[in-house]
Amino acid sequence: MEPGERRPKRIRQVLLFFVFLGGSLVCSEPWRYSVAEEMEIGSVIANVVKNIGLGVEDLVARGARVIFDDYKPYLLLDQQTGNLLLNEQLDREALCHLTEPCILHFQVLFENPLQFFRAELWVKDINDHTPAFLDKHILLKISESTAPGTSFQMDSAQDLDVGKNGVQNYTLSPNPYFHLKLQASDDGGKYPELLLDQFLDREKEPEFRLTLTALDGGSPPRSGTTLVRVLVLDINDNAPEFESPVYEVQVPENSPVDSLVVRVSATDLDAGIYGELSYSFSHVSTDIRKTFEIHPISGEIHLKALLDFELIQSYTINIQAVDGGSLSGKSAILVQVVDVNDNAPEIVMTSLTSPIPENSSPEMVVAIFSLRDQDAGDNGKMVCSIQDDLPFLLKPTFKNFYTLVTELPLDRESQAEYNIAITVTDLGTPRLKTQHNLTVTVSDVNDNAPAFSQAAYTGCSVAEGPFPGHLVDVSGAGTLSHSYQYEVCLRGDSGTGEFKFLKPAIPNLPPPERKTEESHTFKNGFEFI
Repeated sequence: MEPGERRPKRIRQVLLFFVFLGGSLVCSEPWRYSVAEEMEIGSVIANVVKNIGLGVEDLVARGARVIFDDYKPYLLLDQQTGNLLLNEQLDREALCHLTEPCILHFQVLFENPLQFFRAELWVKDINDHTPAFLDKHILLKISESTAPGTSFQMDSAQDLDVGKNGVQNYTLSPNPYFHLKLQASDDGGKYPELLLDQFLDREKEPEFRLTLTALDGGSPPRSGTTLVRVLVLDINDNAPEFESPVYEVQVPENSPVDSLVVRVSATDLDAGIYGELSYSFSHVSTDIRKTFEIHPISGEIHLKALLDFELIQSYTINIQAVDGGSLSGKSAILVQVVDVNDNAPEIVMTSLTSPIPENSSPEMVVAIFSLRDQDAGDNGKMVCSIQDDLPFLLKPTFKNFYTLVTELPLDRESQAEYNIAITVTDLGTPRLKTQHNLTVTVSDVNDNAPAFSQAAYTGCSVAEGPFPGHLVDVSGAGTLSHSYQYEVCLRGDSGTGEFKFLKPAIPNLPPPERKTEESHTFKNGFEFI
């Protein structure tokens, strides 16, 4: 590159969209591995050499490593054996909550040459949690006039395990008045209802104490219990009814704690105690109880904890209104969490090569990095760029990975160092920006020949007198950035007409080999001592 040469200004921007890349850069089919949760650290999960078809020595030579989508080191690649080792004890419930299957996506990255292999780690559930009722006591008030066949809904037990290890069945302690009926919930689980088998007689038996047991499907099964207390009351012949069977609301994820979500209302045609209503949640999860609270009298539902769209996008809250005779009406609230742009883009550097030689080939990989924005929609779309007028270029590779490569020839003598600012901006409102600064130095190669400062030296006169004597200084630019200067002196008497390079003017510079050359300019013989 010639000094002072200018290139057209261009703004290099790359929108982060997932594109299909052909060729051998990305392995098309992902590998699939499985591991049971709570397996010991250091356990061997698989051997990647068998999948790739390369030798173990290639792992070190090509800089192989494992990168998970959330950048957490669940697995470690042993480059001496090719084994994938468990780097931490996994908890399926903490990683995926109730989502099944629980899949952790990662890539096996080879840096030189650049190549990605997609992989999935399936975390299998074990029966390590016991079913538990959120309320240790359930109180039911049932009128003695209640007809046989009437059902009374009860809260379901919670079990953090999934599939067959979750709650599978309920049992009730033997009694002559009630039996259980299992109902399917909206999330695919089961919840119990208490069915009345015969009329109650408050004068004979005003109260019942029953044990409700929840069992999971593990081997051996685990169980949890709660006490059901039934109080027999006088007649109540109208159940509460909500204004709407379903309430739909949208709540921004940055809403403060104690914000009003919605106010529900139900009516009961009965008078007195039988017309007094109490609002409550109905067979809801622990997450809902931690996040929302309902006022038993007003029916107002407020936020109890902050929302996070990136973790949970919606909630289904089942509610009930119970009158003084324990008759209940049901409704549901669908809460949609609205995303706000509250996460700035992230830049994760995978590798950086510096210094780089000035004779590097075009598109040499200088750095590898990846981008992530946890927001959704436009809030999660990103634009990545570097400064103008740099001999470098950003190139998307696989998913959210980018490479910084050389675009134009480098010249260390013109510029020996580049400060590169990688800027990532999302498309949300307001736009959030992250910047990562790199310093890349250019190393020298021997690409310049020596050159004298003048093409010819003329006009020198020699005074009479004893020899040798100083004649003229000759200097020139040598290889790389060194300069040389010599003193030229007469040799012999004035009749010989000979000259010599006596010594270099730079201290400690070794004298050149002895060599005699004919100078056509001075028409004398020069000897290099």
